[in-house]
Amino acid sequence: MSILSEFKEFAMKGNVVDLAVGVIIGTAFGKIVDSLVKDVVMPVIGRLLGGVDFKHLYVNLGDRTFETMEAAEKAGAPLVKYGIFINTVVDFVIIAFAIFMAIKVMNRLKRAEAAPAAPAAPATRECPHCLSPIPLKASRCPQCTSQLQ
Repeated sequence: MSILSEFKEFAMKGNVVDLAVGVIIGTAFGKIVDSLVKDVVMPVIGRLLGGVDFKHLYVNLGDRTFETMEAAEKAGAPLVKYGIFINTVVDFVIIAFAIFMAIKVMNRLKRAEAAPAAPAAPATRECPHCLSPIPLKASRCPQCTSQLQ
């Protein structure tokens, strides 16, 4: 078998295709959550905290002062961009919660699917004389040869 045909067989297996679809959907979901945090959640939180824009919060570790973070970046000043870090943490919390909820739903569906079936009716009974198992329809015990009712 050639390497090309082995690779084709590997790439077309269901798990690899499922993984590829998952990565693509995960990437798109990440973009949606990123936009939700940056464009919806953080402006509301910033407004509630007095008009703070988190993406512009930073600490300048250099000895010069700058008007904006962009000016400090252009000058090459060492910065701690804690506002961007806060946005990223909020991104993570939202994604983690969404994944938690999805797994919770999947587990609930699995439990409902795997509900125990009613126990099967017994196929044997005990001989009242020797206590060995015998088929339900038997009229005589194969072990002790007693007549059964």
